[in-house]
Amino acid sequence: MQYPDNSIITLDHVWKRYDNKVILKDVNLDIHKGDFVAVTGPNGGGKTTLLRIILHLLKPTQGRVTYRRDNVEVKKLPIGYLPQKNLIDSRFPITVRETIASGLLAEKNIQRDECDKRISDTISLMGLDAHSDASIGDLSGGQLQRTLLGRALISNPEVLVLDEPLSYIDKAFEHHLYDIIADIARNTTIILVSHEMSTISGMANRHIIVDHSIHECHASHHYVHSTCDEA
Repeated sequence: MQYPDNSIITLDHVWKRYDNKVILKDVNLDIHKGDFVAVTGPNGGGKTTLLRIILHLLKPTQGRVTYRRDNVEVKKLPIGYLPQKNLIDSRFPITVRETIASGLLAEKNIQRDECDKRISDTISLMGLDAHSDASIGDLSGGQLQRTLLGRALISNPEVLVLDEPLSYIDKAFEHHLYDIIADIARNTTIILVSHEMSTISGMANRHIIVDHSIHECHASHHYVHSTCDEA
């Protein structure tokens, strides 16, 4: 199979079924280096399933997902992932600092001083200085969301996958988050699922509608409905 030269993630005829229910149907998608892909669609349409398959956290029933670097197939890519909060067991005895630091576990050659600095800088960026030693079980929904976002960002990944990053976030931090995402998008490939598309879609260069199958929207305006109004 031929791939575009700048393709880093390719989904080739991907299906996902649970029992007799089709969640994703014959998905073909190339994600290119530097893309900002905004993903939307109705609840239950398969958005989170699509992300988990892209991340190799879930195997497709049929088809395959390929990672590539410099047009050569590789087994792994440096990916940061913000899951939906309901996938996290907040009863697990771990602090904000430890959670954010866990995003560096794959970094083999980082020096201790650099590690400590990145942890402190990320805690500050997320506005969590006053909660750094708190257990995640004692956090509000918004504080936990910011903690998980910090974990996804701290390693400066090549690819950032964000599943509903605005969930539980208050309006004050939401505007700060837009600034963070816009800055990261200069050097990072981003795949972002959100129902709040009015601002995010203006940052993205691609808009994908997921409703079991996928459709790429080419609307000229910056507000993309889940049905892809191309007027």
